[in-house]
Amino acid sequence: MKTNPRRPNSLGELSVLYASVMSRAVLAEGQNPAPLFERFGLSNQTLSTPETRISIPRFMRLGEAAIRLTGNPALGLTMGELSRPVDAGFAGLAAQSAPTVGEALRTLIHFALLTSHNSRGAPWVADQNLTAHFYSIRPYNVFNYFVVDSVLAAWTQFLRTVSGQRDVLERVSIEYESLGLESEFESWFRCPVRFGSASNAIELRKDVRDMVPRQAQPGMFEVLAKQCERQLLRIRTHWTMGDRVKDMLAPLLQGDTPTLAVISNRLGIAPWTLQRQLNEEGTGFRELLDETRKELASEYIRETRTSIAEIAWLLGFANPAAFHKAWKRWYGTSPAEHRKRFRSEQRKKGIV
Repeated sequence: MKTNPRRPNSLGELSVLYASVMSRAVLAEGQNPAPLFERFGLSNQTLSTPETRISIPRFMRLGEAAIRLTGNPALGLTMGELSRPVDAGFAGLAAQSAPTVGEALRTLIHFALLTSHNSRGAPWVADQNLTAHFYSIRPYNVFNYFVVDSVLAAWTQFLRTVSGQRDVLERVSIEYESLGLESEFESWFRCPVRFGSASNAIELRKDVRDMVPRQAQPGMFEVLAKQCERQLLRIRTHWTMGDRVKDMLAPLLQGDTPTLAVISNRLGIAPWTLQRQLNEEGTGFRELLDETRKELASEYIRETRTSIAEIAWLLGFANPAAFHKAWKRWYGTSPAEHRKRFRSEQRKKGIV
């Protein structure tokens, strides 16, 4: 399988495998997904090419449109119900052959970068493979509630598939506030669901974590896990030091301006070593910080409905006026004017 060496979209991107799951969910809700997906440039041929990526903001807009089309605000749960290990690519295939269910979930999430990238950070498993955490692009609104729902539901469905059990969780935590769907969510997850939590997470039952998956195969698990590791290494080794710095900057910008010392510490190298390596690549920390903000700002303005004030905070600017000044320097216009022009162009193309 070929891997794409380029750096991903600034806010994040994912394989069209996930869009394929959404397409099946729309069909399951009694609607034809083809016209909607074609409006977003996703033909059947595109959906059958796992290497193709779609930006997370575009995926969010597609999901919001799909929810309007189906009239189901819990479409993310339907997506989870219809997800399969293979929809996570090689990571899913490797994970289902793991020796325990807990290790299967850890494997699925460890190799998530093979099919998705989120600027807020990678998902992770903690507490001895008992708790899986997921970062979502914020702030929350009608465009990204379903992303959280679909990811947590897909993880849960994966656990049900590999374990053969329906009751696999102790509890579910969701960052965004309740939308009045508690009963539906608790019925689907078959456990308590707490909205307005500190993070998005599912917690496995201990007996489920220690179960042997139905598809467990130690030999194949070793082979497939090694293949995933090689693919992961290929992705990361094609990144320059500047790429790695920009990737780390994105999730740290919210309400703050990360320093060279903070980034070098996360990279495990001395600040002067990092600066030297960046100089050798013809760039510097301040330039990369500005580039990262510029790229993220463009995505937020064009692809989300996030307010100007919220964007300023998400990019670590002291106030909206400072963001306006930076945008004017980057693009020669105001953020509001740019967004208005972009939305007008999108409406003409039939994409709202």
